[in-house]
Amino acid sequence: MTDRLPATAEGIERAAALLAQGSIVAFPTDTVYGVAVAASRADRLPALFELKRRPIDRRIPVLVASLAQIGAEWVVDERANRLVERFWPGPLTLVLSSAGAGRTQAFRAPDHPVALALIEAAGPLLATSANVSNEPDTESADDVLIAFATQQDELAAVVDGGSVAGGIASTVLDLSAAPARILRAGPIRREQLAESVELAG
Repeated sequence: MTDRLPATAEGIERAAALLAQGSIVAFPTDTVYGVAVAASRADRLPALFELKRRPIDRRIPVLVASLAQIGAEWVVDERANRLVERFWPGPLTLVLSSAGAGRTQAFRAPDHPVALALIEAAGPLLATSANVSNEPDTESADDVLIAFATQQDELAAVVDGGSVAGGIASTVLDLSAAPARILRAGPIRREQLAESVELAG
């Protein structure tokens, strides 16, 4: 049975405890509701993808509350610092490279108080939209409970932060390359990014 938790300090503390145990939790973001496992429990990613009925080979971003939550293994250069200062929290996803392993990872700080409070309490989250793949996005706790009504044993809880605005998915900028590359257009326009970093193409 999926618990419906209030967006209070107690509810967020409970959600953080569930995430630490490896459970899957849904919560509001600045666009739609998301569903996540703790980044420290990446072993639980297969369960998250099974819940969404999504191919396991598709990458998902890490949600953070600030640059301070990005691990030392990822390259945070002056470009990243400038972009974060201007656009975080907000609809900009940054793809960073690892310091030596040849890997990349996307990071974003959502501009929603409940999401940020949960990330502060639980640590970084491996998150994606709280819907079954190829089904409509969810914009309220009710939507989430309906979307996963047949999978209530897999979704431990939803933090009820009220309705969210929906909207366009974040702009994705690849900083593993130089010049930086826009991988997905979104709310933050090319000309805005170009004021902070050199862009390819």
